[in-house]
Order: sequence, then structure tokens, then C-alpha cells
Amino acid sequence: MVSSRWRRGLIATTGAMLALTSVGVGVSATAQAATKHKAPKHIRVAYLSYALANSYDAPMLAAAKAVAAADGVAVTVFDANNSYTTQVAQLQDVINSGQYQGVITQPIYGAALVPAVKKALAKHIKVVNIDQILGSNYASDGIEVRGLSANVVFFPSKIGSQLAQLTLQACGSASPCKVGLVHNFEGYEPDSEITKTFTAGLGSKATIVDQVDGQYNQATALTQVQDMLVANPDVNVIVGSDQDCEGAQAALAAAKNTTTKLVCYGASAAGLAGVKSGAWFADVAQAPASEGQLGMIALIKAIRTGKNSGVINPVAKLPDHGILTKATVGKFTAQWPG
Repeated sequence: MVSSRWRRGLIATTGAMLALTSVGVGVSATAQAATKHKAPKHIRVAYLSYALANSYDAPMLAAAKAVAAADGVAVTVFDANNSYTTQVAQLQDVINSGQYQGVITQPIYGAALVPAVKKALAKHIKVVNIDQILGSNYASDGIEVRGLSANVVFFPSKIGSQLAQLTLQACGSASPCKVGLVHNFEGYEPDSEITKTFTAGLGSKATIVDQVDGQYNQATALTQVQDMLVANPDVNVIVGSDQDCEGAQAALAAAKNTTTKLVCYGASAAGLAGVKSGAWFADVAQAPASEGQLGMIALIKAIRTGKNSGVINPVAKLPDHGILTKATVGKFTAQWPG
């Protein structure tokens, strides 16, 4: 299904960010390794954004641009504004122009973008994929397109499983435990895969009593969760993205509800503050700035040296498997506002 990307995003530890900064400093050194690879004198790359207005994309793009600027690489940004057909057309334009040596993709609908990516590779344009799945397997971060220079992504099934684990913890002794699920563009990816693995992870230990769609929007989630609380005032746990949880927190406050717990994903600045204060039970981390930085490093390396970087896990070095609780939140630093 199409992946609607009003994304949110995430975090990295201070140590991880320092490590990434050190890696970024070494990007220029890749030119020294290009002894057997004929690297272009002037490099121009295309950055295919799913939506420039999205606060989750902003740190990704900024980090990628910073790496490129440090290495004298020109970046042209294309804004698909959440339209996968526009994104496919933009990539085709990049290919036809003959002006670019590399492309960073942020798929809106990964399966639809694959044919154009293959055309780019056939034209000897280096391609690095970041954030979203390029292909159709949402349960793996493996490369699905032969010849891709790097794949720097999270995979939705893991987030769903982590959310289920945290939800059961939040349920405590509640029996039955009643859960409210806030979707984000229901029926589209990554929401479908997150929902699938989340539901499977709950098993028979908790019941989803209501489902609404927050669309990664705080105001929308506020209205939707208010309706949820009217229909299910005894809901034990509400689950959603950070934007959803911001809206849900406001709805709970308006209803003077101090018992329903929030389990969220994104680890934005709002998320870290919510977990730290105890308003949110837990949060699952992602890392948009790290993805943008690592993706551009890999792309420049591929263009200069011809060497691929394979699969790069942007959250692999996060503490506690990227799970934020009140006990661990101090180990994390937000990469986006929420």
C-alpha cells in the first residue's frame, strides 16, 4: 500500500550524534580512496523529499545538506508533497536531465518507486534510500533493489512489536486491558504494518476497543481522541505517534482523566518531555537527522569511490533498544520537535 508520509521522527543519544559528527568530518577523505574509481570533479545530487513541510523531514534534510556542504557537493531538493506519483515523476525527471550523479530517496510508496530507481541505476546514477522502505517488505531493512548504494531505514514491524510490548507493560494488572489505537493514514504504510505487528503482539492479553485516525496531526488527534474517550471513558492505554499523543494528552487533560496511559513512537522533543514528566508512559525512538546524515555520507562515498555501504541501521547504537521510559529518557536527545 501507499506510505503516507506526514512523518514524525526521532532521536539519538548525545554520544551517537557525536560519533556521527566525527564520521561526517571524514567524508572528504573518501576522495583519497578513489584511486581506481573515476570520480566526477563536480558532484550534484538530488534529494527526493516526501514533504518539505513535515517537521520530521526537516532534520533529515538539514543533516544531509550539512554533510554535502562540507564536501562541496551541490544538492537539489524535490518536494513530492506526499504524492507518490509526483515522486516517481520527479525521479524520472532527474534521470532524464543527465545532471545528477546521485539521488537520495525517501519513498512515499516504495513499490511504485522501484522501477524508476532501477532506471537510475542503469544510467550509472548512485542511489541511497533513507527512512522508508524501498520495495514491499516492511518487516526488514534489507536491500530489495540490486545495486542500491545504501539503505538507511527503520522497519515498521519492529515499531509495532515494541509498541505492543510497552502497551502490555502499561496495562499492568488491568483485566481486560482496553486499548485505544490512533492510526496514521489507516490502510497505508507504514501504518498497516505497524498495526499488524502491534495487534499480533498484544495477543489475547489486551483488547483494542476503539480505533481512530490522527494523520500525524496533533489537532486531528485531539478531536479523534476526545470522541474515543466519550465512547470509551475507561480505556486503559492509548497508542499512537508522537503527534497523536500530543493531541491525546490534551484530550485527557480536558477530560480530567489521570488514569489512561500513553504509549507513543517518535521520540521528538515533545515525546521526551512527555515521558520525563510522566504524562506519557513510554516512547519508541526513531532518528531522522541520523538517517539524513548517514545517507548523504554513503551517497558521496559511492560517487567518489564506487563503493556501496549496504544496510545501515540508524538506531542500532541507541540505548535500551530505543525504548524511552521515565528511567531511561535522560539517555536520549531529540532530533525533531514533534
